[in-house]
Amino acid sequence: MAHPSCPVSGTGLGLRRQFIEELLELGNPDIDFMEVAPENWMGLGGKYAKQFTAACERFAMMCHGLSLSIGSPAPLDVAFLKQLKQFFDKHQIVSYSEHLSYCSDDGHLYDLMPIPFTAESVHYVSERIKQVQDILERQLIIENVSYYAAPGQEMTEVDFTREVLEEANCGLLLDVNNVYVNSINHGYDAKHFIDAMPTDRIAYLHIAGHYNEAEDLIVDTHGADIVDPVWQLLSHTYDRHGIIPTLLERDFNIPSLSHLFDEMTIIRQYQQQPYDMQARHG
Repeated sequence: MAHPSCPVSGTGLGLRRQFIEELLELGNPDIDFMEVAPENWMGLGGKYAKQFTAACERFAMMCHGLSLSIGSPAPLDVAFLKQLKQFFDKHQIVSYSEHLSYCSDDGHLYDLMPIPFTAESVHYVSERIKQVQDILERQLIIENVSYYAAPGQEMTEVDFTREVLEEANCGLLLDVNNVYVNSINHGYDAKHFIDAMPTDRIAYLHIAGHYNEAEDLIVDTHGADIVDPVWQLLSHTYDRHGIIPTLLERDFNIPSLSHLFDEMTIIRQYQQQPYDMQARHG
């Protein structure tokens, strides 16, 4: 069953050019949905465009954007949004998510910068999200991001996120790894953050690996295998919010497809856990 505000269910994988050819040659890979950054595929022609079209025909395809810059002081790029809408319509993209952050001002900053956790920012970002939803004629799903500084903070990240979701009437892409990374870097309780998120807003989950820079500093890289504390936090998320569609992200040091499938199998095992428990105690 699909979770509220999300048209997919089960376990997904981020689609990467490095393995698209191999993936399309497989008979029936155990993938319930896939996700791409639209910016990486919109302008492509030739072989990659054909492969992407083929992938969209085989898998429910979601888009996870990189450059909307929803929290930026610069005006929204309406021309870009109209291009996105055409791309989504052409490929039957089932949902669109973006980061609750900003990555541009006068130019592109090439990193996801934290929006100040203030009441003023809540209103500002919410209005921009509504504008995006009006142009795209679909709900925007926003993702909690990893951040390394919190300038001008007047409220907690939990309250900021909840208030934006409510005021903008948008969905949440809950990134479990980002919650874990932030909990270590900023010294808060990861389970408390997960528990405080409104279940009816959570569209789907991301899970990924990271890099330990120091004992109290973790860098969110999506370039390693998932570690046990993040698996445990995923299990807690299912306990608290139900079995939510979950996507494995891997952006760097991309291993073999079989290795990625092995990690997806672990996700499935956690998704089955409540049913296993019921069967054992039923």
